[in-house]
Amino acid sequence: MDLMRQAYAHQAVLVLTAGGDDRAPGGAITVALCGQLEHDPPCPLAAHHTAADQHDDGLHLRVLFATAPDRADEVRDKIDAALAAGDFAGPDGRISRWQLVRAGCTDVLPDERPHARRLLNPPPAGTS
Repeated sequence: MDLMRQAYAHQAVLVLTAGGDDRAPGGAITVALCGQLEHDPPCPLAAHHTAADQHDDGLHLRVLFATAPDRADEVRDKIDAALAAGDFAGPDGRISRWQLVRAGCTDVLPDERPHARRLLNPPPAGTS
């Protein structure tokens, strides 16, 4: 049964080691959800976007994603596993490492709703 997709949010806080790339955790999430960093749309499991902002207590991540309701827990598990792994090699081969402090589900914020709507309507396969 193909259920209509819904938008979800997931958040995490991690401590990136010195010299680490703050884009690396998002890359790890993309590989976990899509199998590779670069691919044609749509994302196979969940259209997603990761935002990273450095704060005093660590790197705060917010992941917006769109998937069928019966796959939301699977997506969250893959996000958590990617972040718990604690490292990622970027396209340049540089390895960034981090320690996951906490992660879990959260609500899509009002200012994120336009982006969430775009994730619900990704471009068809073969377009970008």
